[in-house]
Amino acid sequence: MRPACVEYVAATSVDDVLEALSDGTTDVLAGGQSLLVEMAARGESPRRVVDINRVAGLGTLTGDGGTLRVGPLVRHRAFESATVGGPLGDLMRLVVCHIGHPPIRAVGTMLGSLAHADPAAEWPVLAITARAEFVLTGPDGSRTVPAERFFTGPFTTVRRPDEFLSEVRYPAFPAGTGTGYAEDRRVTVYPQAAAMAAVTVTGGVVAAAAIGLVNAGPCPVRAHAAENVLLGGPLSDAAIGAAAEAAAEIDAGDNARRVRKAFHVLTRRALTQARDRC
Repeated sequence: MRPACVEYVAATSVDDVLEALSDGTTDVLAGGQSLLVEMAARGESPRRVVDINRVAGLGTLTGDGGTLRVGPLVRHRAFESATVGGPLGDLMRLVVCHIGHPPIRAVGTMLGSLAHADPAAEWPVLAITARAEFVLTGPDGSRTVPAERFFTGPFTTVRRPDEFLSEVRYPAFPAGTGTGYAEDRRVTVYPQAAAMAAVTVTGGVVAAAAIGLVNAGPCPVRAHAAENVLLGGPLSDAAIGAAAEAAAEIDAGDNARRVRKAFHVLTRRALTQARDRC
């Protein structure tokens, strides 16, 4: 199937982007690895697309004052190297190699994936696990939304039609944080299930914990109950097992037994990996 005919706008400034978005029937084109596939399948039929690849300043990837700032033209492959340091960079490197294939990572963008909001994608769960903030820019200026409030359902977010995702900000993980990631992938591009963890150990006890689950619901999921199991105690095998049990207590629908078993195993693996990296 071929996509429907659309008007193409090559923006050279943020003002161009906002002007194109003002009618509410325009989609943003950065990497196009999700948008163009959806258009070809007629899953999305925008009246026009605005290409932002010529807009200066949107490819920013900087660490400033303990915050990593990522612009909408930063490709997936940027996170394969040691460009981003510390435990946050470690987690990003663990995750990025699972995203698509090398050609996809060379063209696709992190913010494009976040805006697409596929519940089976890795970056949205990393964003909520890392407590990221999303900057949405529209005709009235910019507003900031915490990651856990950005996603509202499968392929839906709080972004308004006249806004675009102009930046994502990740706070650095504190010293003593270990990270881990494990996924169950069959023959698809996306994982069937996955778990990621960031655990901060101070003085031998868990001071902070974040556990994110991929494909565990209509939106990215933070396993808060599992996190609470870990707080205040050592990151022992028993604690990891109890946290994995708590993470598996999700609304798994018709395949509850298989899905819960998957999240139990994957959470245990991610936490064990995180402990080894503390």
